[in-house]
Amino acid sequence: MKIGFLTPEFPYPEMGVSGGIGTSIYNLAQGLLCLGHQVSVIVYGQKTDEVVVKEGITFYKVKNIKFKGFSRFLTQKKIQRLINSLVKEGEIDLIEAPDWTGITANIKPNCPVVIRLNGSDTYFCHLDQRPVKFSNRIQEQKALRMADGLVSVSRYTAEVTKELFRLNCSFEIIPNSIDVAKFVKNPNIPVQENTILYFGTLIRKKGLLELPHIFNEVIQKRPEARLILIGRDAADVVSGNHSTWNMMLPMFEPEALKQVSYLGSVSYTDIARHINEAAVCVFPTFAEALPVSWIEAMAMEKAIVASAIGWAEEVIDNTKNGFLVSPTEHEQYADCIIQLLQDVALRETFGTNARNKVIQKFSIEVVAQQSVDFYQRLLLKR
Repeated sequence: MKIGFLTPEFPYPEMGVSGGIGTSIYNLAQGLLCLGHQVSVIVYGQKTDEVVVKEGITFYKVKNIKFKGFSRFLTQKKIQRLINSLVKEGEIDLIEAPDWTGITANIKPNCPVVIRLNGSDTYFCHLDQRPVKFSNRIQEQKALRMADGLVSVSRYTAEVTKELFRLNCSFEIIPNSIDVAKFVKNPNIPVQENTILYFGTLIRKKGLLELPHIFNEVIQKRPEARLILIGRDAADVVSGNHSTWNMMLPMFEPEALKQVSYLGSVSYTDIARHINEAAVCVFPTFAEALPVSWIEAMAMEKAIVASAIGWAEEVIDNTKNGFLVSPTEHEQYADCIIQLLQDVALRETFGTNARNKVIQKFSIEVVAQQSVDFYQRLLLKR
């Protein structure tokens, strides 16, 4: 099978900044290649039009058309021409795109279109309780209604999306995945006791404005605890502040702040080392679809304290391979962290159970095969 992906991002430096969508496509693409399928990726929003082959994937970089008031529409038609030429040449049997901003709304390819829900702008604005841009909502709704097949990375995201867009359709539930072989605990890197790690973007929707209050509670009972933060700092869409980190700083009590280290963005190798060294990983987020960072930490046998919201129960089984707590329950959240810092045996049990779940449910081999089965059913139906 020849599968094409249409995306605004991909995790190669030469293709610009990439987030969760790019990572999820990369992991799925690797799984599809391992199963013997052909993968093409169309990345729009690029500086030039270019064809590149890398890691067995053919990339079609698309430069957006600039024309006031019509840039998006004209770019969509440019993408449509490219897809249809690849279909005609026998290079693509099916195209998959994310729900984010509804890029396929004005694209009519000569092949089936799958939309995979990693969280639309409408979805995240709903979870953030802030208004969505009207044009984004309309485009996302149109793209979903036009699609031949719909996949969601979590049942929660599917149900919320159906309600928000008033859709009368079914979604295939296929989670995000990781290459389990790349996320393995290194026994030669000792755990730094009392170390708490957060990795991901520093942004309100991921609970970063709750984390200082949680850590203040931890320090009161465990003054030797340390908090390490890794990830890109982001502007705050609610207040307009250019830095979430700067907003966090005054929220820490003086004694707590002495025990905090913000390392900014680091290389994958360094992130892996910090995950290895951490005693506990924390993810107090409010808005996700199905977070890859949680799965990565679980694969490396880390005990996790995460949010008890919607999608979380589809990743973590509370008290079996992690703790799920509301991010606004600062004292309760802190108590779960402290329990794991104190109980090495419990951390190890959670870690072992977590990796086993990742292997069974979130490995690229499992998820790629589920995707292929869905694609094949769609093509037969078409």
